[in-house]
Formats: sequence, structure tokens, C-alpha cells
Amino acid sequence: MRLHLVAALLFSVSFSWPAAAVEPVTHAKILLQSSPLAGFRYYEGKQLWKEMKVGDPLQLIREPGNPYDANAIRVEWQGHKLGYVPRADNAALARFIDRGSKAEARITHLKKSRNPWQRMEFEVYLDL
Repeated sequence: MRLHLVAALLFSVSFSWPAAAVEPVTHAKILLQSSPLAGFRYYEGKQLWKEMKVGDPLQLIREPGNPYDANAIRVEWQGHKLGYVPRADNAALARFIDRGSKAEARITHLKKSRNPWQRMEFEVYLDL
């Protein structure tokens, strides 16, 4: 009995909903990964620490010729090298970038810590 009531309610709502309220999705993003920044202590992050903010966009630059990691993806902030997408997390993202997919990244966490793996976290989104 309840199932019929719910079905009838959904049916009536679907026909009474104004058509203008439903807009087609023209742009969507999907969260691919959330990662700590690898190599923070070796690059410019320490010098730029006070300038960076949570929410700032990051640039992802593929480095297929990197001698240490064929899937390497460099992470930059305003043209400054901060480090890399961790090796354990970069294979799928490297394939997406190599196929021409547009990926966006942003800072999601900044924390003063002695552990360099805890200083910065970022999220990577793919445009659909």
C-alpha cells in the first residue's frame, strides 16, 4: 500500500513540476582524487607558504619524460613548482591527462607540520 502511495505522489509531482525549474546540466566536474603533496620540502612551497590559501587553484603539468617516474605530474601554484602528485596516486590521472582530459586542482588543506606529507593536501577534478 505504501509503495503505491509513494509512486502516485512521485507521478503527480513529476507532472506538476514547472518545466522552467529543470535546466540541463551543461558543465560537470567529478572529484578524481584527494592527495597530499609529494616533495613539498624540496621545492618552493616553504618560501610561498604565507601567500597560499585554501581554495587556490593549482596547475598540473604532466612530465612523461621524468627519469624517476613515467607517470609524473608536477604541481604548481602561480607558476611556482610546489612538488608532485604522489607516485601512488598518479597513474590514473596521468592516463586522463595523456588522453586530453582537462583536470583542475585546488588546495584543500594547509597545515604547519614537521611531517612534509601533512603540510598540503589538494583535490583533482576532471571536467565532464
